Amino acid sequence: MPGPAADRRTTAPARVHAFDPALLWVTVALLAWGLVMVYSASIALPDNPKFQRYAHTFFLSRHAMFLAFSFVAGLLAFQVKVETWERVAPWLFVAALLLLVLVLIPGIGKGVNGARRWIVLGPLSFQPSELAKFAVLLYAADYMVRKMDVKERFFRAVLPMAAAVAIVGMLLLAEPDMGAFMVIAVIAMGILFLGGVNARMFFLIAAVMLVAFTLMIALSDWRRDRIFAYLDPWSEKHALGRGYQLSHSLIAIGRGEIFGVGLGGSVEKLHWLPEAHTDFLLAVIGEEFGLVGVVTLIALFLWMTRRIMHIGRQAIALDRVFAGLVAQGVGIWIGFQAFINMGVNLGALPTKGLTLPLMSYGGSAVLMNVVAIAVVLRIDHENRTLMRGGRA
Repeated sequence: MPGPAADRRTTAPARVHAFDPALLWVTVALLAWGLVMVYSASIALPDNPKFQRYAHTFFLSRHAMFLAFSFVAGLLAFQVKVETWERVAPWLFVAALLLLVLVLIPGIGKGVNGARRWIVLGPLSFQPSELAKFAVLLYAADYMVRKMDVKERFFRAVLPMAAAVAIVGMLLLAEPDMGAFMVIAVIAMGILFLGGVNARMFFLIAAVMLVAFTLMIALSDWRRDRIFAYLDPWSEKHALGRGYQLSHSLIAIGRGEIFGVGLGGSVEKLHWLPEAHTDFLLAVIGEEFGLVGVVTLIALFLWMTRRIMHIGRQAIALDRVFAGLVAQGVGIWIGFQAFINMGVNLGALPTKGLTLPLMSYGGSAVLMNVVAIAVVLRIDHENRTLMRGGRA
């Protein structure tokens, strides 16, 4: 006969978390791994005359500062109710448009390597395109909720949203930042599709976008050269030009083999591989952690994307359409951008200036990624509260 101790074990209430702890810890793990890899990839940069004024820990300390700011911003974003995000979505979209205009004004926007993408704020720089991703995500979700009764009509449901994305796209292409435009277009299209837009209209939009991106490449000499370099990075013409980054990224990943050369042992980061701490961080991970490290990273992003999409479906099942579309939009954003960055580093896609979410060096990108994850955790928190019979 079971004693009192057994009764206590069987009747003890199950622990209920306020939000998904696994999603939180996977996010923290990616941020921490990213911090270590940014230090590893950038430690040799001060040996370059371009960065000779910087200490060897410059990028480490800056990235740590970005993470601290992002943590505070994430905490604040988690406190905001989802209904508040829905209310401010149109205004945030307008603010993002204004910033995209301001960044193009000489004296306000900061130019680097021929691109004007940053607004200087004292010792820091802010990239409006990162805010635009989040703003378009919220706006598209809010738009679909408002247009739910006419979602089968192209001109009333799809065309206004397409016009909004086109305006953002023109501003981004003027910087130029085609990578950010691709991500924003995919986020908007994904939310339209998940929001229930007619499948024929969705495929029509997809065809138009494909034609538009093809024309952008065909009509731009340097974009066309980048495609040719991707197709044959080892050729004599491209190996020291457009194909230089890709060829050295592949060399780095090849050197890593199965288990890597060990943390800090990368050779390619020693002034061979450009942007090793930003766009090509995965190549350094592949060299230092090998196939095991790359597969582990892919698995973490796959799990994160799947979990975020599940939280979105759960919110829609609770009749919280805006919250569900926002969560799924974040899943599309993180998953698609990680896919593009990994594809570029592995030579499966043409070189494109997109960072690895949550990991690459860059304050604006990390800040907005953390805020987006915090909003998803808030959605999950409200889902759990409703399922326990409370009020969101």
